[in-house]
Amino acid sequence: AGRLSFTQDLHAAVTGADAVFIAVGTPTRRGDGHADLTYVMQAAEEIAAALSHYTVIVTKSTVPVGTNAAVEEVIRKVRPDAEFDVASNPEFLREGAAIDDFMRPDRVVVGTRSERARNVMGEIYRPLFLREFPILYTDLETAELIKYAANAFLATKITFINEIALLCERVGANIKEVSRGMGLDGRIGNKFLHAGPGYGGSCFPKDTKALARMGQDHSVPMNIVETVIQVNDEVKRRMIDKIVDLCGGSVNGKTIAILGVTFKPNTDDMRDAPSLTIVPALVGAGAKLRVVDPQGRNEGVALLPGVQWVDDAYKAANKADCVVILTEWNEFRGLDLGRLARRMTVPRLADLRNIYAEGDALKAGFTAY
Repeated sequence: AGRLSFTQDLHAAVTGADAVFIAVGTPTRRGDGHADLTYVMQAAEEIAAALSHYTVIVTKSTVPVGTNAAVEEVIRKVRPDAEFDVASNPEFLREGAAIDDFMRPDRVVVGTRSERARNVMGEIYRPLFLREFPILYTDLETAELIKYAANAFLATKITFINEIALLCERVGANIKEVSRGMGLDGRIGNKFLHAGPGYGGSCFPKDTKALARMGQDHSVPMNIVETVIQVNDEVKRRMIDKIVDLCGGSVNGKTIAILGVTFKPNTDDMRDAPSLTIVPALVGAGAKLRVVDPQGRNEGVALLPGVQWVDDAYKAANKADCVVILTEWNEFRGLDLGRLARRMTVPRLADLRNIYAEGDALKAGFTAY
């Protein structure tokens, strides 16, 4: 339709625009857990210099409560004469499914203090409104907090099921059936109830830390969130112990195949991935690692030194002492377990994503699961 164009000229892009979206990174600030707002404020200053008429400055980035008010102050300082409003419009897109999530959102959240800005945002999202997707209009502070609360809750759900998984191991229960039994309850739902090696990625780690710090700053300790952060780190370390135990108490000199290193499938993102904790620990303990990941190799080469990269799971398993499934890529969901086991020196499977049933693995020739 010719309505999408690209430029590196910020001034040209902003001039004449009815709305300008700030969608820059807000990584965890080193040392204190706060969200680093450097890029947000730099963007605000540059946008301010280019404003030519009434414009809505929209923050898409995940930012702490009070940030949009600070953005407004920055713009007013640079351009006291500018006619503008600010709005908070947090994104809820999943990596690997961003376009689909944008076109079919669970909800759209818009925070603003101005009716004029609300009208502009309403026009932008009119196609979604006409298709009856929920649009929640609220104030700036509420919109900012909704994103943090949502991500912290999902991280809590993941961490809870990981703790239940450990209890299942100790008492002989089946974690997949426990998860299903919980998820069938409409009040709980089945999403984010899959036990694994802990959450990672670009959102949950930094957003839980930022929310915990936000609570501390306002004398409201986020005890649950702080515990989630602690337990998630423990889960990753527990996975290392699980692999070592499976290998007879030591991985020194053993060859281990690692299937998947990205924090989740359908992305090359390795930020805070469990692999960044588990793989170096195994290498440090003397293991020889072969790694395969459909999209993680380019990032992984620099982040995971001392490992051998191969093209598929069967090559990784050749004469290996253990296969570890770290990421639930589709490529690893339909493996020929018998073929995999036959290629190994000692057929052990550490299925950290619970893709396969233990009985199926043992029947296929694995001696330990």
